[in-house]
Amino acid sequence: MTNSVIPVQQLLPGGNLTAYIQAVNAIPVLSAERERELAEDFFYNDNVEAARELVMAHLRFVVHIARSYMGYGLPLADLVQEGNVGLMKAVKRFDPRKEVRLVSFAVHWIKAEMHEYVLRNWRIVKVATTKAQRKLFFNLRSAKKRLAWLTNDEAEAVAADLGVDVRDVRQMEGRLAASDMTFDLPVDDEDGFAPAYYLEDRRADPALQLEEQDWEESSQAQLMAALGQLDDRSRDIIASRWLDEDNKATLQDLADRYGVSAERIRQLEKNAMNKVKAMITA
Repeated sequence: MTNSVIPVQQLLPGGNLTAYIQAVNAIPVLSAERERELAEDFFYNDNVEAARELVMAHLRFVVHIARSYMGYGLPLADLVQEGNVGLMKAVKRFDPRKEVRLVSFAVHWIKAEMHEYVLRNWRIVKVATTKAQRKLFFNLRSAKKRLAWLTNDEAEAVAADLGVDVRDVRQMEGRLAASDMTFDLPVDDEDGFAPAYYLEDRRADPALQLEEQDWEESSQAQLMAALGQLDDRSRDIIASRWLDEDNKATLQDLADRYGVSAERIRQLEKNAMNKVKAMITA
């Protein structure tokens, strides 16, 4: 095979991308008969070498698809790597009994991986999270042929074409037009705007700190008072099971201590907890 003599380094898109593209373009395209033979060998016999040959022969197709996603400002090498993952998933799931070529089946998996990569990395703040938003994100990018904002007629046309509300189109258009802003300014920028300068730190509010302290003290006092109303055994069970930070006792430990079954300890614990909750909330 031609691809068997290609250096491994040239088949890594993260390295020299030009050499990688030249290398994958040099791999011969499989005939329909050879493709079916390899697919059947992998499908029925789990022959990994057959799967490898299928993947290698379709790497050029991944590069072709990746080029169509370059408008998002992301590295082509990264897009190719994500697409290769999709290609391998497609080969793994390909059923040669279906009357389709692998390339037709694989395009969905390749684009799915690239879509995920674009949505993860195009912006720090996610612009599309639901399935409908993702569809609108990619289609709106394609629908906008110019940099200006869509007119009302254009927005309505896009909404009708994609089967969504005009309001959703406007919202996504705003997200696409927005830009990320660093939370903290660079060290050498003293006069710019940064969100960190305008956020209020409520943790330092003396009123809130006093309120939290009073609430903790009140809750602690209520708990101690409720425990004081329990019999000695029930109080010991609750303390051993929940209040001992260093060495919490198990049901069996307490069962051995009081000469009863672990199930009986569980019942006593449940009853004691119910009494404590009732006294605290009364």
